[in-house]
This record gives sequence, structure tokens and C-alpha cells, in this order.
Amino acid sequence: MLHAQSAGGAGGFTPILMIALLFGVMYFMMIRPQQKRRREAEAMQSALSPGDEVVTIGGLYGTVTGVDDDTVLLEVAPGVQTRYARPAIARVVSQVERVEEPVTEDADTVKE
Repeated sequence: MLHAQSAGGAGGFTPILMIALLFGVMYFMMIRPQQKRRREAEAMQSALSPGDEVVTIGGLYGTVTGVDDDTVLLEVAPGVQTRYARPAIARVVSQVERVEEPVTEDADTVKE
């Protein structure tokens, strides 16, 4: 008799454990990867600069000619420019090589 009562009490905890396990699996399989993709897309969109070749979410290829806070100006054909919202940029096809010049002081320019 004692065995039957303890087995019934443990059965009430199992559905709660299964629901918690289901939420945990959903978080690690769906929510977390989506957050990571969103962060990567935001980083890519904030790093856009003139000269980058991009693809929009509609599949249009273009070259970035101007960047504003919320918009990007694309040249889709010679002399044809269109304006898109930053989130409409799906991916960067090729980036312009950015060369940062090192800051050096010449002995001739330093006054004593």
C-alpha cells in the first residue's frame, strides 16, 4: 500500500518537469540562435560604408553610395540610386578594403 501512494505522488511532479524541459529545449534550439542572428545582422548593418556591395532582402544587388542613420543609398545601375532602410540589407557581398593610416609624427613637424 505504501508503494502505491509514493508512486502516485511522484507522478504529479513529472508533467511540471516535462514542461520545464520543453521550455529549456525551445530556448536553446530556437530563441538563442535567433537572438544571435539578429545581433550579427545589426552589427553588419551598422558597419556599412560607401563602396560595399550588398544584397537587399528582396534580392537586389547594389553598391552603397551613402549611409545615413536609418537609411542606405544604393547604386543599382550606373546613375540609378535608390534609398533603403538599413534593416532591408540582407548581407554584404564584398566590402571595400579599409586601410587605416598609422598616426606618426615627423621630426620636421614637431616644433620645440
